[in-house]
Amino acid sequence: MYVVDFVEFPSDSTAASGRFFQEAFGWTPTEYGPTYSDIGGAGVGLGFQADPKDQTAAPLVAIRTDDLEAARTAVETAGGAITLEPFAFPGGRRFHFREPGGSELAVWQPAD
Repeated sequence: MYVVDFVEFPSDSTAASGRFFQEAFGWTPTEYGPTYSDIGGAGVGLGFQADPKDQTAAPLVAIRTDDLEAARTAVETAGGAITLEPFAFPGGRRFHFREPGGSELAVWQPAD
């Protein structure tokens, strides 16, 4: 199973980003500390990353899977390059990769 269900944006202020989307569209922000927030109600999950060491240069599309290791093998076999090794975060595990055209994406597996 592979489903695009999350997009993470770099942000200078997760609180300001959250307020904007709440006021403009009625979506619900959830803060996970001073440098990360999620937005619910958008139809696809949205996240905002304000930590410069964890930000990507462009929005990061995340693909959900039920088998992270199989996804990594599939990415590498198809010619993708791993840019960030698998790591745990509140909600699961993920890795980042660059596809041959140059875009960086992520694959994540929810926690059980």
